[in-house]
Amino acid sequence: MAGEIDGTMKGASAWGQAVAAVAVVGALGVGLWAFGETSTSHGDLPPATCSGGEPERASRHVTGAQLCEALNRPDLAELLGTPEQKAKTAGGSGGSVELAGGKKIPTPSARVEFETYTVTLSATYDRLPVAGSATLLGDSAQQRKVLGRPAVFYSHRTISIRFRLDGSDSSSGPGVPARTVTVAQDAKDGGGSYDVTLWRSDGVVPDDVVLLGVAETVLPTVPGWTAEK
Repeated sequence: MAGEIDGTMKGASAWGQAVAAVAVVGALGVGLWAFGETSTSHGDLPPATCSGGEPERASRHVTGAQLCEALNRPDLAELLGTPEQKAKTAGGSGGSVELAGGKKIPTPSARVEFETYTVTLSATYDRLPVAGSATLLGDSAQQRKVLGRPAVFYSHRTISIRFRLDGSDSSSGPGVPARTVTVAQDAKDGGGSYDVTLWRSDGVVPDDVVLLGVAETVLPTVPGWTAEK
């Protein structure tokens, strides 16, 4: 039996490489869990509910389960412009990226998959500002503000991983185009960010209007988010 997973990969340079590691680990962690769930597009079945991963210890950081609860909202399909679709899989994952010297950056993430869209939401607890990062993320990157905070929109590609459940014949390669918006965790941009990423199963580049609508609706519901005055 074979499977296929799409995970996200971001652009280059010191800042971009650090974020790329976070994105790949977070997206693949959720993707691997989600593949174990029943996936179906039958309209007579209820949408997927959040589950997955081992219990996470109490922390001042948001957990993958909390991110999944925020992302897997009843109107998510409507926000994506596909109100007739139901979520096929939904999951949250903890995780971290270990830097040189042994320091670990928490990178909880969540993923919800529909027939047309896959949406991921992740948090990165580093000390890197979002402002100025557009120059490190390629020509498609655009520095903007979202919900009163520094943000950057940019394009990249998912990573397509094919494998058999017995571990044989695994391969990887470029997947479909994706769009991500990275938003600072606070208006002062003191470090840390949230990422919302969209990609489509048909390979069409997601619209930034749709991406912005999802981000502006979902992010204020993430535990610990404080509205700017």
